[in-house]
Amino acid sequence: MKLPLPTFLLSALCALTLHAEYAPVPSTTPPYYRLRYEASNAPDGLIFPVSYTIWIPPGVQTLRGVIVHQHGCGEGSCKSGLTAAFDLQWQALAKKHECALLGPAYEQPEKAVCSMWCDPRNGSEQAFLKALSDLGTQSHHPELATVPWALWGHSGGANWVGNMLALHPDRIAAAWLRSGTPRVAQRDGSPAKPAELPDASCAVPTMCNLGTREGVTEKDARFGGLWPNVQKFFTDMRARGALIAVAADPNSSHDCANSRYLAIPWFDACLSARLPDHAGEAKLKPMPADGGWMAPVLNGDVQPSAKFAGDVKTAVWLPNERVAKAYAEYIKDGNVSDTTPPPAPTDVKLTGNELTWNAEADLESGVAAFVIERDGKELARLPEKPPARLIGRAIFQVNGYSDSPTPPLAEMRFTDTTAAPGEKHTYSVITVNSTGLNSAPAKTSP
Repeated sequence: MKLPLPTFLLSALCALTLHAEYAPVPSTTPPYYRLRYEASNAPDGLIFPVSYTIWIPPGVQTLRGVIVHQHGCGEGSCKSGLTAAFDLQWQALAKKHECALLGPAYEQPEKAVCSMWCDPRNGSEQAFLKALSDLGTQSHHPELATVPWALWGHSGGANWVGNMLALHPDRIAAAWLRSGTPRVAQRDGSPAKPAELPDASCAVPTMCNLGTREGVTEKDARFGGLWPNVQKFFTDMRARGALIAVAADPNSSHDCANSRYLAIPWFDACLSARLPDHAGEAKLKPMPADGGWMAPVLNGDVQPSAKFAGDVKTAVWLPNERVAKAYAEYIKDGNVSDTTPPPAPTDVKLTGNELTWNAEADLESGVAAFVIERDGKELARLPEKPPARLIGRAIFQVNGYSDSPTPPLAEMRFTDTTAAPGEKHTYSVITVNSTGLNSAPAKTSP
């Protein structure tokens, strides 16, 4: 009988076989799992190698869904997929809804044709479906092959998400398209054309998100041609009654900036409404007929649908009041407020002079920093230095262009180099979210 390879060996083999430019990568011991496929020579196969890293919330017996964080085009964006599943704030969303968090990473050389993966018909659909099945076997969660998806995509990843919306609308609980629209690309290199979406896709909550410098305010900028495509896609879908919105960030161009602070509450609302009541089931629930909010395009004047006086066929659709208010804040100045403190750290341990701990992110605002206290007084703050390049708010896991943690991954670890030998101290760790709110302190055990 052929026995499966142990998880640690699978992880090691995966790291060894990654293309040189895509290694080293964060190690994957449970609750993380990774697999990799070589490029395919089949006529309809994926021409790039691809790896998939998944995080399974500890303690979840049966998953209810999969949240996919899909990077964009180009070698740099593709590398960002290697850390997507390690993102603390996206993990908080996944944990709340008993979902896995999946980060694909296509090994696309810088000058290669992006559409050879971002149009799923060119092999990435096959690879994605196979990965869900194989990861289900590896993680002992076979339901990964059948549970619903929540799809987030940036740039070429938004193209991929939009095309999956055309191909699998019944599997998708919600779709977020950051800086891209669904377009069909032929393998012969002929120009891409807008994808045609079936009527079933109109029932999937969909957000079109971009920076204003992508053609809203700066029409001659590098990405200035995006807004007309987004505007047409939104207008056509909304005229068909689609549950769709468009949100423009006034502070960004093609980078993802602060989009997560709207995306995560938006997914939270959609997953709360649509995921099946019982874990492992595949059939999604429809969005409730009442409770939606609307606003004119690029306008923060949000109103309950029942009170909206404008043309509903051209207005943005939002799932509930909480998201509507966050939307109004976001399109005004690129920020979303938060009034609730983050959860306190756990498992604070002192070994010699080294302090370690665990922490879950604030669902709404993530983790910006940790404050280290010694004997009740502030000793240090992590990170100690601001990042050389800041995209969006300053956070503990420095955010990259494609909304994934920048490697090397930040560690929850601090060494007190000022403590004198033999002295005994009590240490506390405090989580600070990205709006500056502090958790309760978590102390070392006596």
